[in-house]
Amino acid sequence: MEGNIDKIAWIHLRNGRMLNVRSKGKELFYIPGGKREPGESDHETLQREIQEELSVTVKPETINYFATFEAQADGKPEGILVRMTCYFAEVEGEPQPASEIEEMAWLSYEERVRTSLVSRMIFGKLHEMDLL
Repeated sequence: MEGNIDKIAWIHLRNGRMLNVRSKGKELFYIPGGKREPGESDHETLQREIQEELSVTVKPETINYFATFEAQADGKPEGILVRMTCYFAEVEGEPQPASEIEEMAWLSYEERVRTSLVSRMIFGKLHEMDLL
């Protein structure tokens, strides 16, 4: 469908919680990542977006595909979907909010209501797998 949103996301788990971020002016948290630039691969998008949003360097050799999820996009007209292609990866450095990111939070499965619809699906899958 025209206008669908294609995003690459970084799954970062620690102590039974998942790293989520919130953009300036937004209410809901989402999984760090973003849209690819023309000609970028998934891995290149992941590395650029995570560097921009959290000031850490993704180690390319550790990028590992997790799953892809689709849901209604938050704040968009009915029928506009967001597709999140999710990857695990190790990083150099400690994540810190940067660029448009106002807040960073380690959310538990029980706190998933603070996130976007597609993020809740990802929380659900990780929970099913006993990762959260």
